[in-house]
Amino acid sequence: MKCAKEQSLRYQVEKWLAPGSLPVHVRQFSRTRSDGRRYVCIETCHGKAARALFFFRHDDGHWCVYPPAPRQRNMRSERLAA
Repeated sequence: MKCAKEQSLRYQVEKWLAPGSLPVHVRQFSRTRSDGRRYVCIETCHGKAARALFFFRHDDGHWCVYPPAPRQRNMRSERLAA
């Protein structure tokens, strides 16, 4: 199990984009259209080179560079909607 620090957005940004303490900034943040999950785009520049990554918040609260699996609909909620 990962510790809480490794699940934070700050830790993930430093791990993927700013290992040498380069300045980073948020380019975009919002929620996905499909299921309303949070995402953020972080960018860093080093000279003329810019790098950006999207980070996605998962149901357990941690942030990753890959999106969470789609939520499964259960039979009960489908029956109630009908």
